[in-house]
Amino acid sequence: MSDLKDRILDVVIHQPMLSGFATLTADGKPWVRYVVAEASKDLTFRFTSFKTARKVDQIAQNAEGHLTCGIPDPSKFHLPYLQIQGRAVFTTDAAEREAFWSDRLKVLFTGPDDPRYGVVVLTAYRIEYTRVGEPVEVWTRNDEVHDHPTPTNPTGAWHEAHS
Repeated sequence: MSDLKDRILDVVIHQPMLSGFATLTADGKPWVRYVVAEASKDLTFRFTSFKTARKVDQIAQNAEGHLTCGIPDPSKFHLPYLQIQGRAVFTTDAAEREAFWSDRLKVLFTGPDDPRYGVVVLTAYRIEYTRVGEPVEVWTRNDEVHDHPTPTNPTGAWHEAHS
């Protein structure tokens, strides 16, 4: 594993993070909302969504997504933050919902079988690692840039990492 990938994982792997997730509206305008994202070691990010949320339709129209995360407290601007480009899918797969479920979600959903509950899976293909005042470092999948990789099994790595 590269040193840069290790440093990226240090930012995101330990706990859920409040993040900004951007998609495009039907007329091509950016739309950002807060999500609480979690990462797996393969740099796939997950967060919940209601099935009826507008982001679900936006992802169906254009799978390109952008996630910004990393600074947990506004007084800690010296910490690194990440700009993440990826392809998103929305899933209501029972195994994915069960694997991602945690008690912190009880404020939104009744349980992993709640019919309103789904998971957004964002497979990163480019991540900028930034510290204020330092040069931006860029990770790409494999150094791996495939123009726009499509996740072939978005749930597999998550299940392996959290089993």
